[in-house]
Amino acid sequence: MKKKNFALVAGAALVVAFTGFYFNQEGGAHAQGNNGPAAKGGAQPPTTVNVVAVRRQDVGITVGSNGTVTPLRTVDLHPQTTSTIRTVHIKEGQFVKAGQLMFSLDDRADRANVDKAKAQVARDQATLADLERQYKRSQDLFAQKFIAQSAVDTLKSQVDAARALLQADAAAARANHVSASYNEIRAPMPGRVGGINVFPGSLVQPATSLTTITQLDPITVAFTLPESSLASLLQAQKAGKVEVEARTGADGKPVTGYLSFIDNMVDPSSGTIRVKAEFSNADNGLWPGQYVNTRVTVRTLKDATVIPQNAIVTNAKGNYVYVVDQDKTARMVPVATVYSFGVNAAVTGLTGSEQVITEGKQNLRPGGKVRMADGVKRGGALAEEAKKGGAA
Repeated sequence: MKKKNFALVAGAALVVAFTGFYFNQEGGAHAQGNNGPAAKGGAQPPTTVNVVAVRRQDVGITVGSNGTVTPLRTVDLHPQTTSTIRTVHIKEGQFVKAGQLMFSLDDRADRANVDKAKAQVARDQATLADLERQYKRSQDLFAQKFIAQSAVDTLKSQVDAARALLQADAAAARANHVSASYNEIRAPMPGRVGGINVFPGSLVQPATSLTTITQLDPITVAFTLPESSLASLLQAQKAGKVEVEARTGADGKPVTGYLSFIDNMVDPSSGTIRVKAEFSNADNGLWPGQYVNTRVTVRTLKDATVIPQNAIVTNAKGNYVYVVDQDKTARMVPVATVYSFGVNAAVTGLTGSEQVITEGKQNLRPGGKVRMADGVKRGGALAEEAKKGGAA
């Protein structure tokens, strides 16, 4: 009986031992299957990241400001004589060419004065011709001893006086022609006509404003820049044309012109300097008095290293980026931002051949393995980053 109980106890012990061994083996296999390399040595799996190839390009450093469209020239037309309007040859808002007839005044009195002056000139010419003939005959008579020298001298002085009178009357005739020309008011320049303040029959005088002409093409934009930009602006102007971009509103089409004027002093009250830029305006996209946003390229960074701004990580030690080495590991590289524009930035500290990580940086550690999600973005990489618009 004792032997039988002993055998039962021994058999139960063997079953328990075998079951424990079996579950230990299954648990170990299960742990190895789920954790993979982590169960063997604690290594982290590769981090999935997006990368962008660093690009080298010229980057223009710009300064923005608000400006107002101003015409190169605006002329307020006034008559130069007192008269009445005979004919108005233009309409309000019309574009006119230089020299185009705009107003005709009553010129009857001036035309009469011109005719009178012409008659006086003709009379003086006849008188002078007669005296010159007498003077010539007197010289012949003096040579034959028929008259004295004093008679010849008298005729000579009469000829000189007649010649001077003819010149004076000719000058008066020209002055009358000038006065008569005031009766035709012509456009002094090409431009657009403003409101017309007179009509046929209106009495006008030099103080009367007839209309205005504003030149629209080319046209200028006046704006101010901080005095801190003055040195760069002057240096850029010495190097060549300084490009200026103007935009009317947020949705307006940008137009490009060139800096044409820098004021000769800084406004001490605001710390700004007044400048102007000239634009071609054949399509009349810019209108006098219009409010525009301007951007001036004061300097160009040649062959700058450009990366997306969302690739830059900032910590207590400064700015850095993660780059992917050839062995697919992440490496920290300190960088310094030279100039930021849009979603991109020109930096120093990179050679230009690196691949910088833009997304997935939060899971990275220096020396950690990485796996690129979509491969390296090339060519339009920065444009694609601009569309995404956010940091990782």
